[in-house]
Amino acid sequence: MADVVLPPGTAPVKTEFLLHNINLPAADDDAAEGSTSHAGRGPSRPDADADSAPGGRKKLTKEQKKAQRGANKGRRFGKVRDELELCWRVANGTICERGSECRFTHDIDAYLAAKPRDIHFPPSGALHETQPFILVDEPLGNGMEGGDSSLDFSTTCTCFNETGECRLGFKCRFLGAHARRGDDGAITLVVDEEKKSKVALTTTELNHISPETLKIIRTRKYSTPITDAYLKDLEVVVNAGGDADEPQVQEAEKEGDAGSDTVSDLIAQRTGGMLSPPGASDVPMRFSEKKRLHWSGKTYLAPLTTVGNLPFRRLCVSLGADITCGEMGLATSFLAASREEWSLVRRHPCESIFGIQLAGNKPSTMVPTAEILGKEFAGGIDFVDINCGCPIDLVFRSGSGSALLDTPGKLGKIIVGMNKALGDIPVTVKLRTGVKDGRNTAHKLMPRLSTEWGTECITLHGRTRQQRYTKLADWDYIRQCVEAVRARESEEGLSPVPIFGGGDCFSSQDYWEKTEGTGVDGIMIGRGALIKPWIFTEIKERREWDIRSTERLELIRKLAEYGLSHFGTDTAGVNTARRYLCEALSFQYRYIPIGLLERLPAQINERAPAFRGRDDLETLLASPDSRDWVRVSEMFLGPAPETWSFTPKHKSNAYSVESQG
Repeated sequence: MADVVLPPGTAPVKTEFLLHNINLPAADDDAAEGSTSHAGRGPSRPDADADSAPGGRKKLTKEQKKAQRGANKGRRFGKVRDELELCWRVANGTICERGSECRFTHDIDAYLAAKPRDIHFPPSGALHETQPFILVDEPLGNGMEGGDSSLDFSTTCTCFNETGECRLGFKCRFLGAHARRGDDGAITLVVDEEKKSKVALTTTELNHISPETLKIIRTRKYSTPITDAYLKDLEVVVNAGGDADEPQVQEAEKEGDAGSDTVSDLIAQRTGGMLSPPGASDVPMRFSEKKRLHWSGKTYLAPLTTVGNLPFRRLCVSLGADITCGEMGLATSFLAASREEWSLVRRHPCESIFGIQLAGNKPSTMVPTAEILGKEFAGGIDFVDINCGCPIDLVFRSGSGSALLDTPGKLGKIIVGMNKALGDIPVTVKLRTGVKDGRNTAHKLMPRLSTEWGTECITLHGRTRQQRYTKLADWDYIRQCVEAVRARESEEGLSPVPIFGGGDCFSSQDYWEKTEGTGVDGIMIGRGALIKPWIFTEIKERREWDIRSTERLELIRKLAEYGLSHFGTDTAGVNTARRYLCEALSFQYRYIPIGLLERLPAQINERAPAFRGRDDLETLLASPDSRDWVRVSEMFLGPAPETWSFTPKHKSNAYSVESQG
């Protein structure tokens, strides 16, 4: 093949692996913080025609390319249910008190007759780099007469393997792993009592909240005495310092410069330097009583929307992540008792240092949420992180996320109140360099976070809100901010708090050069972990890992296994696990094996040209076609239902005929 000149920003793939040069739109990386779809189950690639570019894809106009960029709006993933639904009580071998009035069937034999065949979950040793990629020795229907039964005794159930029983009972799509037919022909469930007693405490997910508690929160009857006292104090302070609608106060909030007088400064001036005036019912709180965070040298997985759920965090922990944080949750949704929001705080026991990230725009929502979290999950969370970095329009326009960078007075009141409400649980802050390009403010704000308001860890993403993920992160500015914080701490004789940087870290070399060159205690890894979760292993072992395709497939197998354990092994759970597995693959396909590159280390902002891998599996795992991600999911989760389809979050990932214009 003649030498190919690749456009700027293209990864330097060795010539022998290049297929052709296709101008693909860049993926929208905003998903790493916070409609085009394939239709039907067609072939992996649309057929070429006379107007196609090399590789069988139509040439796109400038307007069409622009239309393909960004996120797909209005994605919907409905639950896929069994054709004949079995009552969950009967499925677990108990009696349904509703009897004939129950809207679900109680006929187990009829349910099993209509139930799809068991899914065969392959063991690690069955993975192969050539097609069919999964080698299955045992035939489906093994041990059942004529092979007509839906049961497959050779499969495995991840829930049963972990806990000694399966909570889905007969509804499990891997039923053959924990069911037996007796002499009378009846099928019964199996429970491994010995394993159940041994492993229950080490595998059960933590941080559950009861329906009764959610009802109390929803009806606003949950007692939050610390919040009530603090908000009352704020009201007293504002009254003592002047009307909140006073022009000077309004102007201070509007200005938003971290170095200017803020509402808190004005109040302090008018009350003799005290946060609460004499006579106010201030709640005592000493920052020295907070748990100190000794995080220097630890690896930190960023809180990530959509993909950063418990199964993915569990995978990253197995690969070397020390600190994990749940997906960003909205304070208003927590207070509205949203089940979806409260599910974000779930923690796996393997997460040794785990935190919850909150987004909100005022003390009256952030502080009570913090107090409830501290009460309900005392011992179950190690820190609560305030999101001051999310650039998404919906969050920013509400005054949350990176909008708080322009209202430091409000942010200070939120941090102080949350510190009081959380007791000894530390408060941390994640922020960006500023809101607008050319107007960095973090160097003024960061020294105040720990010295004035008691923040126990600061994480700085080296971009402004306006930049999103365009241009490289400014690590020189991160170094300046670290120096500003350390100088303030030294002046006041305070112990240094951990400071983490963030932005563009994609290799072990990146990590250690940036850590040693800026003085940060570590780097929070976001997109790098989405594209290659094994980056934590590389960092710990100080090497670049030329991971084999079968090793990557094994990690996908583990992620599918963890997904089943978390979401459930019934039909609905399997397809929820499938959805999030495909979400993860929508990032992982962007990994370019380092054995294919002309130079190292790889750069996160370089886009891959069309290339083939060193084997069939490596080529498949590099496919940007969302239908190929579904195909990979089917290796572990069985055939996707005809009614189920996956819509990629990014338009640039959708390779359907419709998306070609």
